[in-house]
Amino acid sequence: MSEPNAVTVDVVSDIVCPWCFIGQKRLDKAIAAVGDIAVHIRWRPFQLDPTIPPQGKNRHEYMLAKFGSDTRIREIHDRIEPLGEAEGISFAFDAIKVAANTLDAHRLIRWAGAAGEAVQNRLVRRLFQLNFEEGANIGDHGVLTEAAREAGMDASVVATLLPTDADVEAVRTEIATASRMGITGVPCFLLEDRYAVMGAQDADTLADAIRQVAAAKARGELEKVG
Repeated sequence: MSEPNAVTVDVVSDIVCPWCFIGQKRLDKAIAAVGDIAVHIRWRPFQLDPTIPPQGKNRHEYMLAKFGSDTRIREIHDRIEPLGEAEGISFAFDAIKVAANTLDAHRLIRWAGAAGEAVQNRLVRRLFQLNFEEGANIGDHGVLTEAAREAGMDASVVATLLPTDADVEAVRTEIATASRMGITGVPCFLLEDRYAVMGAQDADTLADAIRQVAAAKARGELEKVG
């Protein structure tokens, strides 16, 4: 059934990006604010650091190498934590022991999409919670399999697929496509594949963008947007 007043939002994100978690919460608020518009969400992969090995790295050592000092790391966390709190996120950065490679998490998110939009949304939210609020290693296949089960996926199928190379190249191709589109940071919200909202914008900005795109789509003028 056609939905003339619907808007599809592709969210390009990485599960280990705190701004993406904040962006997810703000998108939820934006969708609630435009209740008369049907918004369909699809999660697209991005890796902040694809060079992290499959087994991950010690996060503290990784952050030290990246930012230079514990003081600098604390400053970054202190800036993000209150923004998360305002969105209902309890960031527990000190609980995160492993800097994970997120390729397998993105494969799982891709499979969740095949199971339906609601399943994919539940899974992404759970992965954000596991990483940032519970300090779980989201590169661990056991953690991913349990998250899949909680989201309503067939955990036995997931457990069988994760050790294989299933969809590895498909996910890498999607990430490469995002780079070719000029996406260098996340989150990035792509509305109807035409209009990009970069960064964890506030809910009002996202809601306004959704309304504008919905109106342009209804008028048949979508090509003029952006």
